Amino acid sequence: MSVDNNVNGLQQLLGVGSTAQPQSRPAKNQPAAVTSALAGDQATLSSAGATVSQSSSSSDVRLDKVASIQAALTAGTYNVPASAVAGKLVDALLNGSAK
Repeated sequence: MSVDNNVNGLQQLLGVGSTAQPQSRPAKNQPAAVTSALAGDQATLSSAGATVSQSSSSSDVRLDKVASIQAALTAGTYNVPASAVAGKLVDALLNGSAK
């Protein structure tokens, strides 16, 4: 698995194009003189992160609902009736889609 594949998948999911060129990495077996010259690590972020941030801030996610479910999960009190899960599974199998 490579980070490039995950970024490309995210860009495809969001429908955005690639704006940053992948950086080449030095080989692991390089001499000490070469690796000491590369000792200062750097990171360059593409616009994919900014795009994700913008899309999440303008989405129709009900933050109050998400917060209440997160709190219930943390407290261990979140319960989903087995009949509701079974009903959704049957509907998804019969309709060919999950909602």
